Parts: sequence; structure tokens; C-alpha cells
Amino acid sequence: MRTLHSIISTAAIVLLLLVSTALPAFALDLETARTKGLAGEVDNGLLAVPPGAGAEAQELITTINNSRRAEYAKVAAKNNLTLDAVGGMMYQKIYSRLPAGTWVQIQGRWIKKAQ
Repeated sequence: MRTLHSIISTAAIVLLLLVSTALPAFALDLETARTKGLAGEVDNGLLAVPPGAGAEAQELITTINNSRRAEYAKVAAKNNLTLDAVGGMMYQKIYSRLPAGTWVQIQGRWIKKAQ
């Protein structure tokens, strides 16, 4: 049986590949949207529009969230986990890689990542 760490690592790699292949179709990419404060990470593993941001990144957010949900569902099914559990684990992995100043939503509260 695979370890939880290997499950998360595999899911993260697949997710990054999915997102990177979807990005060329957009004028705005995820890194730029985060840097500009147009997209933020939520503790359920999905993206959302942070406070004060317009809808400029909404299409990008929707597309990436759809890809993430599909991947989370596959990982959950393979490992007998809930979607919420997989999303939460992926958020932790994503959060560790985010630069300071990125919007994150934790338990419904938006903050900018300190470090």
C-alpha cells in the first residue's frame, strides 16, 4: 500500500501537469493571477477570487478548479478517501510552495501568506 506522502506527491505532479497544459489557452496564467491578487488558494484545495479582486481571473479559476476536482476524485477513489480529505492534503502541499503575499483562505478567512 502506498504511503500518504506518495499519494499526495503523485497527485500534485498530475495536477501540475493538468494545469500547465490548460494554461496556454489563457491570457492570464495562475502564477500571474496569484501575484496580482486575482486568485487565491482555499484550504479545500481549490482556487477562489480573493477580497478586492475583480472577475478577471474567474475563467482561469473555474477551469483549474474543474481539473483539480477531477484529479482529487481519482485520488480519493483510488485511496478510499473523501474529496475533502484529498483537497485538504493538496492545499497543504500547494501552500508550502506559495510565495509570501499570496492570498489564502483558511477556515473562511482571507489572509496574505506571511512567509
